[in-house]
Amino acid sequence: MSVITVFNGLFSEAGVVVKRVVDATGYRLVTDQEIVSKAASLSGMSEGKIARAFQAKTSVFNAFSHEKERAVAWLRLAMADKLMEQDNILFSGFASQLPPVDIDHILKVCLISDMKHRLAIAESTEGYAEKHALKLIHKDDEDRAAWVELVRGVSDPWSKELYDVVVPVSASGVDGSADLIVEQLGNAAVQVTDVSRAKVENFVLAAKVGTALAATGHSAEVRADNGTVTLTINKHVLMLERLERELSEIAGSVDGVKKVEATVGKGFHQNDIYRRMDFDLPSKVLLVDDEREFVQTLSERLMMRDMGAAVVYDGESALNLVKDDEPEVMILDLKMPGIDGIEVLRRVKREHPDVEVIILTGHGSEKDRDVCMGLGAFAYLHKPVDIDLLSKTLKAANEKVKNNG
Repeated sequence: MSVITVFNGLFSEAGVVVKRVVDATGYRLVTDQEIVSKAASLSGMSEGKIARAFQAKTSVFNAFSHEKERAVAWLRLAMADKLMEQDNILFSGFASQLPPVDIDHILKVCLISDMKHRLAIAESTEGYAEKHALKLIHKDDEDRAAWVELVRGVSDPWSKELYDVVVPVSASGVDGSADLIVEQLGNAAVQVTDVSRAKVENFVLAAKVGTALAATGHSAEVRADNGTVTLTINKHVLMLERLERELSEIAGSVDGVKKVEATVGKGFHQNDIYRRMDFDLPSKVLLVDDEREFVQTLSERLMMRDMGAAVVYDGESALNLVKDDEPEVMILDLKMPGIDGIEVLRRVKREHPDVEVIILTGHGSEKDRDVCMGLGAFAYLHKPVDIDLLSKTLKAANEKVKNNG
């Protein structure tokens, strides 16, 4: 039987339409949560980190942690495994965009409504006022557009080129929309064939190679065709032949790969430099200090050592970033205007106990040291600090985070 994927706009009555299709066909519904859960179990990453890949907002640490790219790689493998399990499945949600467009027995559906109808549904089903509903819709549309751009390279998430059927639910109605989807399942173009089965196997192999690259800190666009894997590098590389050789060795070690070809893509000549993720080095470090020149210089010195660091200049900004982006290690000054370092430390360890905090101050006393260590600081260092000592302390704090994770 064919597979159905459904992508939709918020408040487009997709849940009701999908339920009616499932009831009419006997298909099993697979949601984003199930794909996220499987991806998390395969990768060892948390479900929260996997699910954040669906959000438009990218972490300030992502250039060094590659967390979103790793999450997408594991989501692809989770989806590929599901496609291999059985055919009579309906995938609904963000993950529906993951399978390659050339798998013919997947009926690709988009459910969308005009804004007036979406606002009316938001009010009737959730009781939302128009202003609040608009805010939710715009945020969800932004997430969906960023996701489709990331995994499909298309800026318009509702583009007809992405789907076999685009259903205007506001015009067709819930019953009419469900009937149209069920009717299209009988189309000869979406029936399972040996060729379409082989394309699923290609998807599985490409996904396995993608996760093998991600596990070693690499990322590249991966395609597979009957055992031949093509790797496309879309970032500028200073030593291209060396990188191609390394990627080819990793891909070639994956079971089922017969041949590996490496090439460069359209993004290769841009300024975005290819970076391999070194999992032994800190990649999510937050520097908090109101001495701008000092902290910017410190950030640059850490980056020269391949450690990823973001900078904020006051305690309030630090607390906001911790809430939104979850750094793993924080280097924190004590004397700052507004919320001081001790209060930041207190709140961080209370609300985000897994974040390790290194105090780095030029004005602290022995009493301050005792207070900070009592609140759970990982270390207490004085300015000016030897960069080697700081690097060693950072690595030790990062190691503790990894071991606790």
